[in-house]
Amino acid sequence: MDINVQELHKRLAAGEKINLIDVRENWENQEFNIGGQLIPLGELMNRLYELEDHKNDEIVVYCRSGNRSGMAQALMQAQGFKNVRNLSGGMLAWRDTFGDAKP
Repeated sequence: MDINVQELHKRLAAGEKINLIDVRENWENQEFNIGGQLIPLGELMNRLYELEDHKNDEIVVYCRSGNRSGMAQALMQAQGFKNVRNLSGGMLAWRDTFGDAKP
């Protein structure tokens, strides 16, 4: 199941602790980010062990537009992660809605 930027922003602004994974490249993350752990999509398979403690927790993956994070979501689900949500529209939707405001 996906999550939209409004719901994610509201939950983060309320101080909710959410496992955020940014699957963009390093330069994209440096340009603008909302605080997620950076694991570029190309490195995700080799770094899933870092997320092993969260296999049953909600994890929100995001990228620039939602495409790479959709791939990350499918990959993680195939590896047994139970509650992976893709941020619909990614950082493009975030910036269209909130500008450069971070939660």
